[in-house]
Amino acid sequence: MIRAVSLALLSALAIGVAGCTVRPLYSDAPVTADGSTANAALSSVLIRPARTRDAQEVRNQLIFLFNGGKAQTSTPTYELELGVVTSREVSTISQTSSVNQPTSGAVTMFSNYVLLDAATQKPVASGRRQITSQYDIPNQEFAAYRAQRDAENRAARELAELVRLAVAQDLARHTGK
Repeated sequence: MIRAVSLALLSALAIGVAGCTVRPLYSDAPVTADGSTANAALSSVLIRPARTRDAQEVRNQLIFLFNGGKAQTSTPTYELELGVVTSREVSTISQTSSVNQPTSGAVTMFSNYVLLDAATQKPVASGRRQITSQYDIPNQEFAAYRAQRDAENRAARELAELVRLAVAQDLARHTGK
């Protein structure tokens, strides 16, 4: 009896797994109907210029991630409109000798993106991603400024990774039809 139930469950699991379409997103295997790869699809995206320092940091990292260190394409299939907003806050305040002094902070970066068809300028996909980066605030003023800047740069790199993954998924869905 137990053996029959186990065999039935194993058969049902095998049938369920057979229907899975899981594949590595960044592999060189074709992921679109025309046989192109995820990396080729990402390199066909032109990232529009940024308006703020934080947005420029995210944009620079995305250009590197999309193109593997090469320049952006001059004949894009898609364009990416990127908006980045940064929030900075003090996480912890400690009291030392009757003075309240911040000891740690957090930088949260939000990104809204819209992926556009380059020919028609119609939206293909859009999304929102966010990342938080923590940092310590030392007593020295310049060291505190540098720690905050490093946290902003770290958040921009991590946010670019999240946006890259989201855009790659959007492209695979859009071009796989």
